Amino acid sequence: MKFAPRPTGAGEMFQLLRDGTPRTRSELATITGQARSTIAARIDVLTAAGLITSVGEASSTGGRRPATFAFNPTARIVLGVDLGASHARVAVADLAATIVVNHDEPLRIADGPEKVLARVIQLGKDLVAESGHELSDLAAVGIGLPGPVEHATGRPVAPPIMPGWDGYDVAGTLRRAFGAPVLVDNDVNLMAVGEQRTSWQEHTNMLFVKVATGIGSGIILDGTLRRGAQGAAGDIGHIALPGFSEAPCNCGNYGCLEAVAGGAALARALREKGLDVDGTAEVVAAVKDGNADARAAVRDAGREVGTILAGCVSMLNPSLVVVGGALVGAGEQLMAGIREVLYRRSLPLATEHLRVVTSQTRDSAGVLGGAYLAIDHVLSPTAIDALFA
Repeated sequence: MKFAPRPTGAGEMFQLLRDGTPRTRSELATITGQARSTIAARIDVLTAAGLITSVGEASSTGGRRPATFAFNPTARIVLGVDLGASHARVAVADLAATIVVNHDEPLRIADGPEKVLARVIQLGKDLVAESGHELSDLAAVGIGLPGPVEHATGRPVAPPIMPGWDGYDVAGTLRRAFGAPVLVDNDVNLMAVGEQRTSWQEHTNMLFVKVATGIGSGIILDGTLRRGAQGAAGDIGHIALPGFSEAPCNCGNYGCLEAVAGGAALARALREKGLDVDGTAEVVAAVKDGNADARAAVRDAGREVGTILAGCVSMLNPSLVVVGGALVGAGEQLMAGIREVLYRRSLPLATEHLRVVTSQTRDSAGVLGGAYLAIDHVLSPTAIDALFA
């Protein structure tokens, strides 16, 4: 097989090995256009760092068979953290984003950053130990928060359902506790990344929609996560729905999608009908139990989500819409409502080949996205080049 040589640094060369395919020094020299001696020196440094390992020998056309080298994802670990309005999920993963051990539990984001992050730190340390690793093996942490985040600083920006979190130094707090780099993003952005990288790599234009206590979306266009100028891209939960001007929202406005179709809003509406439900989980349970009011409420919620998504699809033209979040557990009621309106109201050209599906990664989407965010940071060409400085 012939390759067109392309000059590349050590960091770029390492990216060639991240797909797990074993390659010889000669193959790497051919691909990169670098001298065999340069490739050999880089292989030595990456092997010493534990990032690649010898995995056997290639066939020989004469003489000694050449050694092959491949990425070693077990060299270090990362921590993926997914915080929602009412839950915390934490997972330890290797450098290929394979989850080693994980944990989830109820945790109210409204309890404030000190209490919530203290619990995240404890869970993270416990899981690292449970995975059989030392804290020194932790390469980075990726965490998602249920609100807008200034990506450059990792600080929440006026998050509607997170009292006390505005401007809080989340990255600094966790960095001091774990002694590793910390990357912070919106939770649905990370879900979009986790879902796309795990299950839909062929779809480079995708929307991930979380429908739970809150509602939001993550946008992937041309294979790249789009965050927007202030990190608020995809915040569809606070787009106003026509006909609901009396519904108050946590953001201070009225008629927002989240205030009408979010899990908390559905629970409130069902309580007014005499149903004993406290939140999203109880709404889902009521649907599964066959309660007619709950089924109708979730179907209607799907229609309202579909109304907003129709505009998004017409504007962004994704090939895939993935719906995740706790309300997906209610079954086909939500999805049927979304599809009913989305396909009817979007531009025909935009929906001609559009697929609308439920999440394949389900509850793991956020922690997988956090793991990928952390991994991409520590294995970036710049980070790898720093090993040779």
